[in-house]
Amino acid sequence: MLIGEVARRSGVSARMLRHYESLGLISPTGRTGTGYREYSSEDIRRIFHIESLRSLGLSLRDVRRAFDDPDFAPAELVNDLIRRTQERVAAATELLTRLQRIGAAEPADWADVLQTVALLQQLGSESAGTRLRAALSSIQEVPAPAEALAEAALSETDPNVVGALRWALAQSGDGGLALLAQGLDSSVAEVRKRAVQTIAEIPDGAATALLRNALTNADIVVRRYAALALGARGVTDAVPTLLEMIVDAANDIDAADALSALATDPAWADQIASGLVHRLDHATESDTRRRLTQALADIPRITAARALAELSHDEDRAVALTATYILELRDAR
Repeated sequence: MLIGEVARRSGVSARMLRHYESLGLISPTGRTGTGYREYSSEDIRRIFHIESLRSLGLSLRDVRRAFDDPDFAPAELVNDLIRRTQERVAAATELLTRLQRIGAAEPADWADVLQTVALLQQLGSESAGTRLRAALSSIQEVPAPAEALAEAALSETDPNVVGALRWALAQSGDGGLALLAQGLDSSVAEVRKRAVQTIAEIPDGAATALLRNALTNADIVVRRYAALALGARGVTDAVPTLLEMIVDAANDIDAADALSALATDPAWADQIASGLVHRLDHATESDTRRRLTQALADIPRITAARALAELSHDEDRAVALTATYILELRDAR
């Protein structure tokens, strides 16, 4: 088969076939009477093998080694190709994400594009001060895509920068909530924690819905932060988790404050008091019973008052003294 026919069938140009020959990758089996290259079926098979290896990212030098070096070990080279491909994919993904963030900012001209690029670079700076200024300027000067702020908030460790990013997100609406929702299911505990804390700062109905869903999250830390935030928003779905937080001594003072805020609704005051009493009846440790007693302090209505009156005669002296003191304060008020 002549070179033109080989090129047509293989998809490899005649010029490239000659280049392969010059490198010693292939050598046509014969020549015609007029001196034209003539390729055998075995030559054509070798050409397809060359193209197959090149499709994996091998250089022509590596392809030649694969064919000619009997000691050539493909595993090491393949692993190296995997690593380099992963690096290229990561770089391409980073570029795609940056372009998406710029697109979300809806730039009016190239000056806007350059400002947004500069802001994104600052948010990724190694300097906490630079990141802080970028977070603050994202609202005051250069509008930043909410997704970029959310992404930064999920990875930020400096408390001052975190506060600025959460403030900026709260001002920007619910644009970053989709990314924050993904953060709730992250495999990294710290990212899940940052996600729920950031969502808690966004005063939005969609954020509240996410926090409600977070009450069933597999991560107990996420559930607890969600419950505290929902309690502050008057969402009674948080009551069971808040009660358990008091039992477990996990942010129990904040949980008690959230319960007392929810108990300002007369429809819920007695239910919350009943929940505290139920857990008191099943608690055996003195510290746990004392915490539950203290939580009754700011729960209004008769159920809480009756429970405190009974607890003032409790066998546990610490519980009895706590209940007595709370009753005196309530009587004084």
